Amino acid sequence: MSPVVEQPATARVVTDSPHLRTVPVILRYDGADPLALRIVFPPEVSQDRDRGEVVWAFARDLLDAGLRMPSGDGDVQVWPCGRAQTVVEFHSPDGVAVVQFDSVALRRFLRRAYAMIPAGQERHDIGDVHGIEAGRAPAPAATASAATRAPGAASGPAGPAGSGPLPRT
Repeated sequence: MSPVVEQPATARVVTDSPHLRTVPVILRYDGADPLALRIVFPPEVSQDRDRGEVVWAFARDLLDAGLRMPSGDGDVQVWPCGRAQTVVEFHSPDGVAVVQFDSVALRRFLRRAYAMIPAGQERHDIGDVHGIEAGRAPAPAATASAATRAPGAASGPAGPAGSGPLPRT
């Protein structure tokens, strides 16, 4: 079993309402997929609550870069919002969700993920995570775009849920 870092966090869903809606999420990093991280949203943020939790997978380095400057040009974009907040914007065929996080929580999570598998060591650690013996070359790392997606997902939401984390209005 590969090592996993999980950390609860509070997300604030930005809507046209004057109040931000807070939602508990789980930040997850799995050593078996060392280039990606996941944000797990509860079912109530989905347009189709029957599908269960909503999981978005994207590049770990995208979140890291987005803490310092606007980053991403695809389904997930991340940017700092002042010194204490970070915004993550998710795009899916169902629409767009804008979610705000405390930057401190995201930095803490990334420190733990990078402590487990340092940046640049992902290829080496893929072999270690899967128990490949010393002397055998580890399997090559997936491309960044493929590593940021769950198996079978074109982009964006991963896992059993199919719609993006869109607020119900």
